[in-house]
Amino acid sequence: MRVQTKALPAPETSPHSATIELPFRAPYDWPRMLRFFAGRATPGVEAVEDGTWRRAIEYRGEVGTLAVRRHPRRRCLVVQVEGPVSTHAAALAAPLARMFDVAANPAAIGEHFAADPWLAPLLAAVPGLRVPGAWSGFELVVRAIVGQQVSVKAATTIVGRLVQRVGEPIDGHPHASTAWRFPTPAALARADLAGIGMPGKRVAALQGFAEAVASGAVAIERHRDEATGSPTHAGPALDEMRAALLALPGIGPWTVEYVAMRAWRDANAWPATDLVLMQAIAQRDPALARATQQRARSDAWQPWRAYAAMHLWNEIADRAGAARGG
Repeated sequence: MRVQTKALPAPETSPHSATIELPFRAPYDWPRMLRFFAGRATPGVEAVEDGTWRRAIEYRGEVGTLAVRRHPRRRCLVVQVEGPVSTHAAALAAPLARMFDVAANPAAIGEHFAADPWLAPLLAAVPGLRVPGAWSGFELVVRAIVGQQVSVKAATTIVGRLVQRVGEPIDGHPHASTAWRFPTPAALARADLAGIGMPGKRVAALQGFAEAVASGAVAIERHRDEATGSPTHAGPALDEMRAALLALPGIGPWTVEYVAMRAWRDANAWPATDLVLMQAIAQRDPALARATQQRARSDAWQPWRAYAAMHLWNEIADRAGAARGG
């Protein structure tokens, strides 16, 4: 989904501080967006506190903190950028707009699913659900590998251990909950991860991926035009990025589609082997128990399958009162 950054208001700036407004089409379900991020926030790096998502960042050699909240009255998200990185506030607007999916068109998505007996009730109940993005594609893949065959909570705990062991503390950072830098690909590739809480094969997959990114063998971030936010021809095409990631040991189709959905912003991505999604479909039609049997049903949700996934995950999360799926 494209984000036209030229439509975003210019940030208001002052020394070491800037404010960005990210307009969105209503409705926008901010509480569920925060719930999703809160359940997956990397301890020490990002946090959800008092209705605000916050994390430390480094961008173009400058460091600082991002804090994103919903405006109490207007149809926009408000981003507070603190620290030297605030000089790049204008350039930060586009990636943040993608991360928080402000360009989504709820009316068009709702119209597409209006005749679907499974999804129409879900969209009617939660019409403003968005697809949460990711600040860093690298971080998202790390989390996806760590999260293989474990719960969301367990994955968050292990990623927090990785940060403590391999990341770097930010001296003098004003927010204790976001005072760490996530490990770099090179640092993670060479780190001693003994006793981190993962099987040896998964550790090998994680470090193999980190080495592939550090060496430049695998591109994990999409190249985008800063003026428009649209993908450029400077980097590999999305299909090539999928194939390169899938070719790495220990990374399967679920991880690739999850990354395409959140980091690469492919609105049609579909993690077909996701256990929660498979169960949600099979509960509605017991004849569709396997992913191959479910394909025709999920194909009907194109080109918005990522939103279908979010609504099915969200239904389970609402029922359980917790973060489930993804």
